[in-house]
Amino acid sequence: MDIIHLLPDSVANQIAAGEVIQRPASCLKELVENSLDAGASRIQVIVRDAGRTLLQVIDNGSGMSETDARMAFERHATSKITQAQDLFSLRTMGFRGEALASICAVAQVEMQTRRAEDEVGCLLEIHGSNVVRSESCSCPVGTNIKVSNLFFNVPVRRKFLKTDQTELRNLLTEFYHIVLVYPKVGFTFVHNDEIVLELPAQSEKQRIETIFGNPTRNSYTSGLVEISTETELVNIHGFIVKPESVTRKAEQYFFVNGRYMRHPYFLKAVQTAYAGMLNNDYQPSFFIYFDINPEAIDVNIHPTKTEIKFADEQTIFQILMASVREALGKFTLAPQIDFDTQGSIDIPLPSDRPAVQPQVSFDPNYNPFHSRSSSNSFAVHPTPHSWERLYSDPMPTDKPEADIEETKPALATDEELSGLLGQHGGKYILVSTEEGVLCINQHRAHVAVLYAQMQELLAHTQGVMQQLLFPEVLELQPDEMILVDHMLPDLRAIGFDIEQLSPNSYSIQGVPSQLANRSPLPVLQHVLAQVRERGADTQAEWRKEIALSLAETAAIPYGRNLSTEEMRDLVQRLLRLDSYMRLPDGKPVLTCITDDEINRRF
Repeated sequence: MDIIHLLPDSVANQIAAGEVIQRPASCLKELVENSLDAGASRIQVIVRDAGRTLLQVIDNGSGMSETDARMAFERHATSKITQAQDLFSLRTMGFRGEALASICAVAQVEMQTRRAEDEVGCLLEIHGSNVVRSESCSCPVGTNIKVSNLFFNVPVRRKFLKTDQTELRNLLTEFYHIVLVYPKVGFTFVHNDEIVLELPAQSEKQRIETIFGNPTRNSYTSGLVEISTETELVNIHGFIVKPESVTRKAEQYFFVNGRYMRHPYFLKAVQTAYAGMLNNDYQPSFFIYFDINPEAIDVNIHPTKTEIKFADEQTIFQILMASVREALGKFTLAPQIDFDTQGSIDIPLPSDRPAVQPQVSFDPNYNPFHSRSSSNSFAVHPTPHSWERLYSDPMPTDKPEADIEETKPALATDEELSGLLGQHGGKYILVSTEEGVLCINQHRAHVAVLYAQMQELLAHTQGVMQQLLFPEVLELQPDEMILVDHMLPDLRAIGFDIEQLSPNSYSIQGVPSQLANRSPLPVLQHVLAQVRERGADTQAEWRKEIALSLAETAAIPYGRNLSTEEMRDLVQRLLRLDSYMRLPDGKPVLTCITDDEINRRF
């Protein structure tokens, strides 16, 4: 009996849709790209329930005939190419002819379209690859396509969609990838009948300001400088951030021939150009556009078309790095480069220049080590290492919380005190042990201690709040508003008094006691940047990232000189944690340099 057979087209399309349409954001990308290829000058995106219920794209492009409308939903049907050789001269966004076939295989699709030369348009309705209705209709020139109930016939795929807040953030992220590279096209983004973004036709710089700027603060683009380089191989233009305007929240965008791309190698070129100019853990923002001969790139290596291969990446790396350095040099931000005498540019390793630690302001009279802590954070960690026996547990776990708050950790004996060598470079605490020298990163050690406290506060919703004398206003972008709305219960549990003030702002009237004497705005902005960067989705992940971000912000900064009592107190607290060798993000907190390692150097 023969067992091999051909799959029905509907099943094959559903399988193929798994690669092309992964979530509502994938659907938005494909539909808007089709509108751009149709020459639209105005595109409206209407979303309901983060794309689960409805995702509609309306454009004023060229439209389609009735025959083309039917053919567009067939697999591998496209107007962009006719032969394989055309792949090396692509200037359009789409070319595979898979998007519409994949979308209609996993959703209920209704499309109205009309060309300028036609008196009436065409209405086509398809459910799960099956044509339900096809008739003439009255409609404006262009295309109006509705995608309803995405994954209605693939419940497993629908189950794996994230929360509405996460999916809406993904939609806006994909939307940004498109609107930033097509500033001459007007866009509107509507979610649940509320206009989230209204973007008129404008210049590249104006588009960047509209999306990332804030009307109540200084212009976002005032912190950017323009780059422009033209060569026979590639033309590069765009904007990079001034070093003094760099923040922890980096907006990093590469575009090639009107298409967004990810490229870690070119990202390294930009980072290398900034070497020695940025504080530790800070990344530069940039919006860089490449214009290159289509024959020199290959976009046909992944269905999402965000991974692009270049024929001469090394040369473009050098051109990009030199272009960024030249732009910084023109504004006296970096030494000018003489391009006539510069031959090849060596790529320096990150260790070639010392990293500059962030300058964090602090109150010199504030002692962070005497803050309130719960006894549950001081469980002794049993291990055989001798350096862990330097300090004994001074607090019995059954002691009332009020007594714990008033009692300071007991000091070590005189014999044990001899093991504390002191502080090195305002960054490390050195402790002599039987096994060698214990080197503790003081900032990360304090992060570990505060992280344990924050986690416990979130678990028991008992954060202590300190009221602000003057409330502060937190202005946010649309995707950040979605994040804060999702995080509100946990932010309040940890001690923030925060209420929505307007569609794009929150009023902050109180902060956790651990953040006393600090402005809440940079703290919350850092929290948002870290949560967004790390991509937390579940509540447990949210809470972990909130606790870690707040701990990183509130911890003592590098460069602070500590007294012997403060160092002893911090080490005691650290070694009582259940996990203290590394932070939750994997960064090491301490290391032991053994006597054997020291002796080998002599």
